[in-house]
Amino acid sequence: MDEAARRRTPMLQDSAPSPLRDASPATPAEPSRRTRGAAFDWIDEARAERRRAGLVRTLRPRPADSPLLDLAGNDYLGLARHPEVTDGAARAARQWGAGATGSRLVTGSTELHARLEAELAAFCGFEAALVLSSGYAANLAAITALTAQGTLVVSDAGNHASLIDGCRLSRARTAVVPHADPEAVREALGGHDGRALAVTDSVFSVDGDAAPLTALTAACRAHGAALVVDDAHGLGILGEGGRGAMAAAGLAGDADVVTTVTLSKSLGSQGGAVLGPARVIEHLVNTARSFIFDTGLAPAAAGGALAALRLLHREPERATRVRGVARELHARLTAAGLVAVRPDAAVVSVRAPSPEKAVRWAADCREAGLAVGCFRPPSVPDGISRLRLTARADLTSEQVDTAVAVITATAPPT
Repeated sequence: MDEAARRRTPMLQDSAPSPLRDASPATPAEPSRRTRGAAFDWIDEARAERRRAGLVRTLRPRPADSPLLDLAGNDYLGLARHPEVTDGAARAARQWGAGATGSRLVTGSTELHARLEAELAAFCGFEAALVLSSGYAANLAAITALTAQGTLVVSDAGNHASLIDGCRLSRARTAVVPHADPEAVREALGGHDGRALAVTDSVFSVDGDAAPLTALTAACRAHGAALVVDDAHGLGILGEGGRGAMAAAGLAGDADVVTTVTLSKSLGSQGGAVLGPARVIEHLVNTARSFIFDTGLAPAAAGGALAALRLLHREPERATRVRGVARELHARLTAAGLVAVRPDAAVVSVRAPSPEKAVRWAADCREAGLAVGCFRPPSVPDGISRLRLTARADLTSEQVDTAVAVITATAPPT
């Protein structure tokens, strides 16, 4: 065979290959299913730790026709099932479709969103509003868009997780100050030369106490800082006709104040909004990532919220009623020997001896036909577990009697 033919002919291996010529690195053994799952073994350890601490959380889907008396949800004005609100949601879905179809800057901004923003801003007394897909997204938008490297953010120690996350996601330096302490805010701002803002809830979601907004505003103005207030638990409850905590404090529409609201509590729908000077809202449209890169609020939610807002405008007595129910719950539970925090809005907090007893207490209430909230660490910054009750404007006197009777009868020993 000539050399050219030899090159064209495939080489045939011997039946016993030479170990020197054919040795190759050993192929790694295929990992077992157990080995492949080891990446998340740490979750089992974390779960066991939660169980030992009494902090396990579980989802509990509720039926549409739940027989429980609800003092756990945030439907403060009883509007989530109001015929006008559900009809508004249904009409919007039929007209605009089930989804917004895109971000607000692409196809997700409808005439319905514009009407909601205009009427919400007018009702609350602000120059402009911007609707987002949730109150959480609204807080992220407000804080991250109004800060930059070198900005100081002064945050109340009791702030909601969405405000805390907004601070973390911003490029600002955050100073956490004691709860509801305007002098601590003033001191923190005094040590900073440059752009600054203070952030606070108007009504804190754990104990239901209100922030000292007038004093906080004075502290901010003394140092040229802005004030951002999350009014999730104030809209629909505080202020004339439920116009919110900023209106109640005489701060609505001020040039150095921004507020955020949720549409999922008093308005019984879904979504959130930022309200403030028009130049602030225009700035958010151009810079707030949780607005720019998020699909617009679903039309049904926008339609439901708009119907609820109009209903509240027509029936301002709902705000007065919910405050009265909260005060009655507090007075009667306190008289029964329970430690209940005096409510400034619709949230009534009743302290429990421990996380385990709080869970058991809430479960006993449920078995007796009453749904209540159960707050435990890490949801509570002070480490004290609580039952969290939410007053509603549509609760009858008989239902309040039932709630008080169940809570007191099931209370654990201290």
